[in-house]
Order: sequence, then structure tokens, then C-alpha cells
Amino acid sequence: MKNKVKKILQLLDEHYPENTKCYLNYDTPWQLLIATILSAQCTDDRVNLVTKDLFKKYTSLSDFANADIKELEQDIHSTGFYRNKAKNIILSARQLLEKYNGQLPADIEKLTQLPGVGRKTANVILGNIFNIPSIVVDTHVKRVSNRLGLTTNTDPVKIEFDLMKILPKSHWIRYNTQIIAHGRKICTARNPKCQACFIQPYCSYGQALIKGDLALH
Repeated sequence: MKNKVKKILQLLDEHYPENTKCYLNYDTPWQLLIATILSAQCTDDRVNLVTKDLFKKYTSLSDFANADIKELEQDIHSTGFYRNKAKNIILSARQLLEKYNGQLPADIEKLTQLPGVGRKTANVILGNIFNIPSIVVDTHVKRVSNRLGLTTNTDPVKIEFDLMKILPKSHWIRYNTQIIAHGRKICTARNPKCQACFIQPYCSYGQALIKGDLALH
């Protein structure tokens, strides 16, 4: 496994050398927090469309903390699950202002105590704002890591800990964005482009396809 992981990471670095930037658009730490809350069950592209206007309308944490919930629901409606998201955004903004003077804490336990913030959101903050090594398990990381044979789990938290055990800490943040890029371009959910995949020699899913043990879907 150690040699397999080393080869996979080398190939990812070769093909996605620039993929270290977060796919969500933001200018301030709290904007990234809100964008990540909105990204649950929603594409990054859709979130970026919504936050383009949202962050012009609400220009501070105080604006979100004092927002009218019905109005905020309408503003974020197209991201889905808008009622819960609006409630969590308002409550998180208030908690940040009341407990942390409007600053995001650089601690996963404190971050996950904020309404609507799970480990995925907290790890996005830790990696992109504080440059603290963290693994973000989104739908692409979950799918591709399973296909590569780096985990057999389906629970995001278990996958996160599996990957933490086998990936060097120095690669954690980079792995997130590289795998997202790979999941979008090649290892798609439906009809993955296995024949064009440079990682196929080290991929459990790809090797099973070659041997005919797995039907392509």
C-alpha cells in the first residue's frame, strides 16, 4: 500500500501541479465558512453563483447575524436545503461574534460546535485559512478514494481517518483539490474515463475493469 500511495501521489502532482486552490470563491475567512455551509448537497459552481451577489448584499458577519431568515432563505434558495442553511448561517454568525469576536477559531473541535459545521466544513477552513493539514471528504474524494482502494468505508469521517493513516501529512491539503479535479475530469460518478486515466495501473476499480471483474458504469 505504501508504494501504491507514493505512486498515486506522484502522478497527481505531475498532472495537477497547480491544483491547490479552493474551488469556492471568498475574500474573507467568514465568507469561506458561509460558502462551505452552502456547498452541502450543492455544486461549487452553483455556490459561487449565489455568493457573488450574496456577499455584496451581506458585507459583514453582523449583516448575516442580523439577517431576516425568510429573506436569507430566498437569497440562497437555489443551493437547496435553504431553510436549514439559512438558520445555521445566522446562528453561526452570531456565535462567532459572541464567542470569538468575529474570528474563526483554528480548532476543529470549536469549529464543529458552530451550527451547520461538520468535519468537512471545519477541514476546509483549517486547510485553506490556517494552512493546517486536513483532509476534506467531499463526494469526489469519497468516490475516487474508494475506487483507488485507499479505503473501503462509505462514511466520510471514517474515510477521512483512513486517508490520514496512509497519506503523508504534507500532501493532505493537496490531495483534496487534486482528487476533486480528477473526479471532475476523469473519474466521474457515471461513465468514468478509465481508459484515459493515468492512475489506472494503481486503481483497484480500473484494474477490475481490465480483468473483466467489474462492469463499467
